Amino acid sequence: MKAPTALVKLSAKQYSEEKFWKKLTRYASKAGQKVVYLALLLYYVLLSDRVSKQDKLKICGALGYLIVPTDMIPDALMGLGFTDDLAALVWAFKAVSSNITPEMEERATKQLEKWFGTVDTKELTIE
Repeated sequence: MKAPTALVKLSAKQYSEEKFWKKLTRYASKAGQKVVYLALLLYYVLLSDRVSKQDKLKICGALGYLIVPTDMIPDALMGLGFTDDLAALVWAFKAVSSNITPEMEERATKQLEKWFGTVDTKELTIE
């Protein structure tokens, strides 16, 4: 699964921590648990000093795509709006999954529980 380099770089320019938290806080319930969990997990991977610059660029590309309001499928479309964002997040997750630690997963799950209450982690599994 390879994303076009230009798309990753263009989307990465959209990423900022402030925009990330604003988007997630505002659209968490519309985006759904899986999108939010992956975004949080990638965010915590991004914070790690052990992650390569190349992997951080991939993460910023996916998170930047999530943030940008004008993507392939507008986020406002109920039921479909975040499917393209989910695809970008899954791509980045698979690309950087070797960097994910149990502590990162725990932090993402705890934040998810703050917004959604009880979370079934089996539903969040990416294969």
